[in-house]
Amino acid sequence: MEKTKAFNVKDADEWIKHLQQCRPLPEEQVRVMCEKAQEILIDESNVQAVQCPVTICGDIHGQFYDLLELFKIGGELPNTNYLFLGDYVDRGYHSVETVSLLVALKVRYRDRITLLRGNHECRMSSQVYGFYDECLVKYGSPNVWKYFTDLFDYFPLTAIVNDSIFCLHGGLSPSIDTLDHIRVLDRIQEIPHDGPISDLLWSDPEDREGWSVSPRGAGYNFGEDVSMAFNHSNSLSVIARAHQMVMEGFNWCHAGHVLTVFSAPNYCYRCGNLGALMEVDDVGSTRFSQYDHAPSQGRISITKSVPDYFL
Repeated sequence: MEKTKAFNVKDADEWIKHLQQCRPLPEEQVRVMCEKAQEILIDESNVQAVQCPVTICGDIHGQFYDLLELFKIGGELPNTNYLFLGDYVDRGYHSVETVSLLVALKVRYRDRITLLRGNHECRMSSQVYGFYDECLVKYGSPNVWKYFTDLFDYFPLTAIVNDSIFCLHGGLSPSIDTLDHIRVLDRIQEIPHDGPISDLLWSDPEDREGWSVSPRGAGYNFGEDVSMAFNHSNSLSVIARAHQMVMEGFNWCHAGHVLTVFSAPNYCYRCGNLGALMEVDDVGSTRFSQYDHAPSQGRISITKSVPDYFL
């Protein structure tokens, strides 16, 4: 990126105000914002430490008005701290506005919001599942898509809340036994097709023992014995992850060792599920808030049909 004008906090306030009306930022402002966000994210760890209180959120998938509903339920920044588990783009009609607002909030309130990488925060998935085509429709070129996908390489892979709640988008990896194994990974790259980074963003818990190859085409399915051993070895209370739609917005499995949180209600505008948030208070106690989808507002025409199966 070429050098742009110096960033000013007032710029971020204006971006947020503009985006809250579901209006895309001008391309040059997106460029400045992504450049500033990269400076912030490069200093964050592959296992980013997050302190309580914090509200943990799952997939959003471009459902902008449901993101606004989420902030109504959970509280506005900077009064509420947030940890998002990835998948901000694709599927929904407003990926541009959704990811722009979250990144603008990160730039404005860097210590109040943590944005992890999901499996859709990459070039490959977002070219197929909607974000690329939405950028073409709204900007007339792929430049904004490139600014964001370059930025996605810098998003942390995982987070740990109060040294006990391990948070990530997908799940565990047979290549990773400890959090220190994650800390030394070189994350500044496109998500590989396989290996530990891919596994962290693609894997799912399953009602089984051990490991099996994931039908998603990347990552693994892992059993209760794997979750229990990982939590014990790393002195964790629970693995909190997203990546899978669950009808109630959250779902416990593996005898309470794994929690799935999903924050896109009525996923793909047709699934009828609730969204949920996990609120962790000052002493580490948790509670869940569920919410229905916001009234449908505004749809755009995407030039390429999106495959009708879920990733």
